[in-house]
Amino acid sequence: MASFIFNRMLELWARGGIDFDTDTFKRSLHAAAYPASDATAKDTHDFFDDVTNEITGTGYTAGGTATSVTVTLDTANDRLDIAFAQTTWPSSTLTARKSVVRKARGGAASADELIFLNDFGADVVTSAGTFTHNADTVRITNT
Repeated sequence: MASFIFNRMLELWARGGIDFDTDTFKRSLHAAAYPASDATAKDTHDFFDDVTNEITGTGYTAGGTATSVTVTLDTANDRLDIAFAQTTWPSSTLTARKSVVRKARGGAASADELIFLNDFGADVVTSAGTFTHNADTVRITNT
């Protein structure tokens, strides 16, 4: 499976419903079983309540953790980079295959819009150590 942007993020952004500078974003960790199909998830999963197979483990809190965002316009290369910062879960015992970033509104999961999914390509495991999720960048190119 591949990493992808949820179509909901594109619509939300185009309609002015997302501000990468001021909105709150959270990253959650998931097992390999989510999603069953990239195409289905990309098209039909809109909100965090559509997401399944969130992991459990020592050092991990359900719903994930906040991640900061940096937006950089690169006019020399005609692109916009939206970078979601590195996230860590110290002293954790976890197994995860994917992460999901969402706009977190602070209430029901049915209100938190999905942004993107990152597939690690294999399970990542920690045992009483620090689980580190490196920064992700969504790049919009104007070519």
